[in-house]
Amino acid sequence: MDLRRSWRGRRILGDGKTWRGFFGGGLAGTAFGAVQIGAVDAYGLEEIWSFGGWPSSLVVVACLAFGSMTGDCLGSFVKRRIGLDRGNKAPGLDQYNFVIGSVAFVLILQPDWFREHFIDGSGILALALIIFLIPILHRGVNIIGYKLGKKNVPW
Repeated sequence: MDLRRSWRGRRILGDGKTWRGFFGGGLAGTAFGAVQIGAVDAYGLEEIWSFGGWPSSLVVVACLAFGSMTGDCLGSFVKRRIGLDRGNKAPGLDQYNFVIGSVAFVLILQPDWFREHFIDGSGILALALIIFLIPILHRGVNIIGYKLGKKNVPW
């Protein structure tokens, strides 16, 4: 993504960030979200779990997916600035960079949806649960990927 450019003597993002990965991840996340929207509608689960009405729900899942990819890129940018190379461990940053990106995109592009789902009523509990579970899920999935030989490091 950074076309091998450097800033202040270090690569901007590094070789691990590609346009193919960015758009592939964003589109895959959006497609998965669309499947979830369809399943929620098909099984009548709107009361329990819903992204909202169509087509704004697709905008929400696209914000979540592409926000996640942007947050991941920003995490790489920060890691390069503090002198960490690709694959080096950065506790906290590695687990939350994509969450911060997703939240930022939704807050900017769908603020009413964010308030309705994560602030109003008991929504703040859902947000707290997400923030608590993210590091656990992230670590578990990365360990599985490492043991399967799909990742070079277990973080």
